[in-house]
Amino acid sequence: MDWLVYHRIPEGETVSAEALAAKCGLGIPEVDASLARLEQSCLVERNGSSVRMLSFGEALIKNQVKYEKDLPFTIENGVIREKIRPSCQEKK
Repeated sequence: MDWLVYHRIPEGETVSAEALAAKCGLGIPEVDASLARLEQSCLVERNGSSVRMLSFGEALIKNQVKYEKDLPFTIENGVIREKIRPSCQEKK
């Protein structure tokens, strides 16, 4: 089901869960569950009621941020931010 939903998302555009449900012949609860799994896998990004497919580069960076905890940056709401690290003096 996730494969079907993912491949019905138009590349470079946003689409609603309702439109995806109609395109896939599925119910909205099934599509919402599928989108949650796809978002957890860093393949799509949801913003309110719309969803878009992430580019390869975006998916790669999201996975790095998610799994490499020692990166010097994080992404918050699409903004890249430097991680605040405690200084040596603060540790004392």
